[in-house]
Amino acid sequence: MSNTVNAGGAPQLPQRKKSKTGWIAGVIAAVIVVAVAATLIIVNLSAPKTASADSVKTVTIKIGASDANQPYWDILKKKAAKKNIIVETVNFTDYQQPNPSLQQKQTDLNSFQHLRFLAQYNVDTNNDLEPIASTLIVPLGLYSQKWKSVDDIPRGGTIAIPNDPSNQARALFVLQSAKLIVLKGDKFAPTPADIDASKSRVTVATVDAAQTALSLPSVDGSVINNNFVRDAKIDPQSAIFADDPKSPGAQPYINLIVARVADIDNPAYLEFAKLYHDPEVLKSVVESSNGTAVIVDGYSGKQLRALLKKIESEVKAAQ
Repeated sequence: MSNTVNAGGAPQLPQRKKSKTGWIAGVIAAVIVVAVAATLIIVNLSAPKTASADSVKTVTIKIGASDANQPYWDILKKKAAKKNIIVETVNFTDYQQPNPSLQQKQTDLNSFQHLRFLAQYNVDTNNDLEPIASTLIVPLGLYSQKWKSVDDIPRGGTIAIPNDPSNQARALFVLQSAKLIVLKGDKFAPTPADIDASKSRVTVATVDAAQTALSLPSVDGSVINNNFVRDAKIDPQSAIFADDPKSPGAQPYINLIVARVADIDNPAYLEFAKLYHDPEVLKSVVESSNGTAVIVDGYSGKQLRALLKKIESEVKAAQ
């Protein structure tokens, strides 16, 4: 093989033929990479989706209550947590505080009041809080440390009753049913001024609802709401008289879970209300009342709100 010479006369080696092997290998490698990537994409798209911790939204609900120390709340909180709902209870000892707290968005819901109490609050304050679910009815009882029966209470005795309008009216009806007082007329919401003193055996003293149990040593009897009976460690079975929570007239005293009007369809709030009616929760609710609570089910939020409007109209008419 002879050398070639370029134009400048310098010798050149013969040119080497380009090999196709490297090019083919590169093409094959690229095809493999693309195929693997495509396979991974297909596998990833077809694989079952698993929710990451960040994709699960947790909702916190602050609920005002007057019995937040009761065991059923712990059961309810655990069940709610499984639904990604964190329940925080805010306990109130004064009945006049939970509704303003809810109205001012310091809490999201409350569970302490009956329809009659809520109606009175909305009318008196020109507000529009509304129920989303029912809970229970409890009897309103008359208790005494001095007497073992209603018949033992002497003429001229004194009975303490709550001073808030809704519970005060109910307490007066309890005393009328016990034949301790006679009420004049047929008012929807009687007050002590409606007592016919000449026909009544006792007089009444109005005190804050939280003071009714504390008043027992100084009066002949006291009409005490169930949660204050519990707080004072009084056996509810020791009441010398009580109204019947199953009677038709008890409907205004259905206790409620209450929300602001803008939140009555909030899914998390409705789920919480549903969990309240879990059998395990209800069993504990009844136990906490020493067996006196009557669970109220079967009312939709819409039905409860219709009842509320009716009672609000009666409250307005009575003013």
